Amino acid sequence: MEFLKTDTAIRVRGNYRSAGFMLGLAVWALPAAALGQQAQPEQQPPAAAPGQAPEGSVGGMGDVNLYPKRVVLTDRDRTATIGLYNRADATGDYDITITDMTMLPDGRLVDLGTVNDPAVKARVKTATSLLRWSPHRVTLPANEAQLVRIMVRVPPDLPPGEYRSHFSAIAVPPQTGGISIEQATGNAPAGSGVGVTIMPRFGIAIPIIVRVGDTTLTSGLKDIQVARTAAGEPVVRLVVTRAGTRSSFGNIAVTSAGSKKPIAEIKGIGVYPEIDQRSVQIPIDQKADPALYARGAKLTVTYTDDDFAPGQTLAKEDFVVP
Repeated sequence: MEFLKTDTAIRVRGNYRSAGFMLGLAVWALPAAALGQQAQPEQQPPAAAPGQAPEGSVGGMGDVNLYPKRVVLTDRDRTATIGLYNRADATGDYDITITDMTMLPDGRLVDLGTVNDPAVKARVKTATSLLRWSPHRVTLPANEAQLVRIMVRVPPDLPPGEYRSHFSAIAVPPQTGGISIEQATGNAPAGSGVGVTIMPRFGIAIPIIVRVGDTTLTSGLKDIQVARTAAGEPVVRLVVTRAGTRSSFGNIAVTSAGSKKPIAEIKGIGVYPEIDQRSVQIPIDQKADPALYARGAKLTVTYTDDDFAPGQTLAKEDFVVP
């Protein structure tokens, strides 16, 4: 499997199909005894409109959507539910796992098991040992949904801070229907023979963040510049900085004097605690007047919280295009 970069979800390469339908919701929950406490009523993922997953959900290149796009638990709010939505027109089986990843300074998320640098590994505070979830595998009929329940157990001696792992829903490939390498390359020999079958697994993952005690965060913006990609498309490049014991997560908007709406914006930019800064590239609106970001133009870049205190300004910087 190959994970694609995103802050709210990690997508696995595959084919994407759409279908028109009204999602049904199959609700599952752990019994109170399994939780070691009284069952608490919880908010259900919203119903989806025909042909759509719920607003606020995330989808990969496969046929499953997850809601919400990220989960934040605390030592007080210890349970959550995640909705899996099968957008395919056929029944699918999905393995539910918790994995550990680390963020790189360019924003990519990589499997922590592939990291060889001990110093990099040591900076990641994983939540795997704190989390329980059920079921571990679900079978979803076509166009239906199911809830998976997550619970965190925080040891009394756990140091304050932010811990994180990633909830993954991975499609279980069918027993038949794969193709051999020879068939894929068009070199299949005549008659029967032994071959290797390609069985891709598609899926998606979202972060599960556990915050213990008081956490702190200071965000900043630096190295702002207007540039062009190799294809000649205008972009704003910048670096988001972070300090403290908590990750940042929010939306970035670039405004220009003389324009009522942003000339560039991007949502869901996070910087996890294992890194101190992250580079970001934001495409400039193709409809924006080039004079708004030409030499001498005054730009304002605003990073707005969409996590701990939604709507609060995390960082703001003015910039004059040189």
